[in-house]
Amino acid sequence: MYYSDEIIEEVRRRNDIVDVISSHVLIKQRGSNYVGLCPFHSEKTPSFSVSRSKQMFKCFGCGVGGNVFSFVMEYENASFPEAVQILANRAGIELPEADRSDAAKKEQSRRKRMLDINKEAATYYYYQLRKPNGKAGLTYFKERGLTDETLQHFGLGYANVNRDDLVVYLRMKGYKDEEIVESGLGVFDEKYGMGDKFWNRVMFPIQDVNHRVIGFGGRVMGDALPKYLNSPDTPIFDKSRNLYGLGFARSSRKNRMILCEGYMDVISMHQAGFTEAVASLGTAFTEGQAYLLKRYAENVYLAYDSDTAGVKAAMRAIGILRKNGLIGRGIHLTPYKDPDEFIKNLGAEELEKRIEKAESAFDFELRFLEKDYNLSNPDEKERFRKKVIEYIYPLKYFYDDINPYIEAVHQKYLFDLEVLHRSMDKYSYEMQQSGQDVRVMEQTVMNRDENIKPKRPDSPQMRNERVMLTWLCDKPETYPKLKDFLQPEDFTAGVHRAAASLLFEQLKAGREPDPSGIMLALQADEHYDEQEQKEIAVLFSTRIADSYYQSGLRSAEEITEPYKDDAEEIGDVLLAVKEAGMKRFSEEEQSNPDYFGQLKRRREEIDGLRKRIRQDKNKF
Repeated sequence: MYYSDEIIEEVRRRNDIVDVISSHVLIKQRGSNYVGLCPFHSEKTPSFSVSRSKQMFKCFGCGVGGNVFSFVMEYENASFPEAVQILANRAGIELPEADRSDAAKKEQSRRKRMLDINKEAATYYYYQLRKPNGKAGLTYFKERGLTDETLQHFGLGYANVNRDDLVVYLRMKGYKDEEIVESGLGVFDEKYGMGDKFWNRVMFPIQDVNHRVIGFGGRVMGDALPKYLNSPDTPIFDKSRNLYGLGFARSSRKNRMILCEGYMDVISMHQAGFTEAVASLGTAFTEGQAYLLKRYAENVYLAYDSDTAGVKAAMRAIGILRKNGLIGRGIHLTPYKDPDEFIKNLGAEELEKRIEKAESAFDFELRFLEKDYNLSNPDEKERFRKKVIEYIYPLKYFYDDINPYIEAVHQKYLFDLEVLHRSMDKYSYEMQQSGQDVRVMEQTVMNRDENIKPKRPDSPQMRNERVMLTWLCDKPETYPKLKDFLQPEDFTAGVHRAAASLLFEQLKAGREPDPSGIMLALQADEHYDEQEQKEIAVLFSTRIADSYYQSGLRSAEEITEPYKDDAEEIGDVLLAVKEAGMKRFSEEEQSNPDYFGQLKRRREEIDGLRKRIRQDKNKF
């Protein structure tokens, strides 16, 4: 859903960034800017800076930055259209119906209808739990130790014993049988006709990150099978790309997520204060769920069942977390089976201690592997050593250096370090000679869900381009000196080049740079995906001086204005941007009719720029 430029500009104008941010973060004025503790990472010294004049914010610690829409997107984990809606509501602006094609309108109407029917079903189940015929369900939840507040918070409910209660109710609300079936709430049987998908079960509404009900999980209260029954995939519900409890967990601000196996584990943990707990939805943990978690936290603690099946599931989850760049840790729950049982017996404080002592993913994996070997037996210990080598080997596809893992095995099991390295070299050679090396790489790295778009690496080239854009906004008076050397095509295609084009237009016209406005124009472009929207958010907030803060040499207050060091180094950054642009052109534009002419021009520009930088480091 996208809105006109005029509407978006009005929303921005009516939401001063200092006012918006100060309603969420304690910030104090320091000179022309405002500073405070960053809401996006844990810190004790303020590194979060807000500029009223530029309508921009920047954290010098974690690098997050942008305009008022960027802040809402990051803080609320919202899309750009959702951020527009949030800020419009705040300013009392009534948004018009966004322009969409007929097909898009039809699909939007269908999805809305499906969300509405799920909301009706959730309301129905909620009230059934509190009626006399829901006594069995209410008793079940109470015996599990849930409070009335928790029942209400998660919207827990009950599906009656009668097999068509919900269908009758939804028909009364005007829904057609095909809509009830498509939503996963009803099933059609040739013998019995239409009936409910869920009956005689306690019900767990499944919500998306915006707290909209998209599906359900139902649990029997006795020993019948299946114990858990979940909604099928629908146009609004994909169980492999959603997590139970994430709508609440994303607001925990703890920079960690606790991954559980079941609904009750999540609910018990939230009730005990661990509001960062989530669970997969009746399936094994997936790549899509890992990608979703990465939007909210880097550290994932596994609170899986302590039985054999739970440990195997945790091992699999660790591999998926590692593949997606997340840091996994294992929580010891023994002697209890799951988090729910642990909390009931030892309490929340003891669980927090276990979380603080959680094992690294690698130590967790080693402990699991070790169970199959008697290490007091020399032969079995040797077999275990070989098994560990096999296990460490694929880590080379995730980390530049696997020596720390070999060192860890050496220290833990007292294997000879030289022998371990020789074993790794031998195993690597054998794998490459047999051709199995490619298979291992495919299994560990390449076997990704093609619908999941991996995060683009933040290369030095991209950072240099952001530094140039930020510099030109901070020091527009240097543009006349730079314009002969820098063009939009020197920037990487996509948001960087588009931003450069808009900025250069402003500078050529002699206007004051408007970085927030440029970002706004790019954010409103529906062609940019979620990752590109994140790149837009930091386009004009990357400075050479940032590294001085990150190294502890300067405070955030000291680097809120450009430093002399920036002027000394900006020439080198400009040269790096030009050289990267020429390399990209030489590799990608060979079919260009004027390929050799443009390549020659670029080389001459770089030679001239290099000479100028040598002559006077402070020229820019």
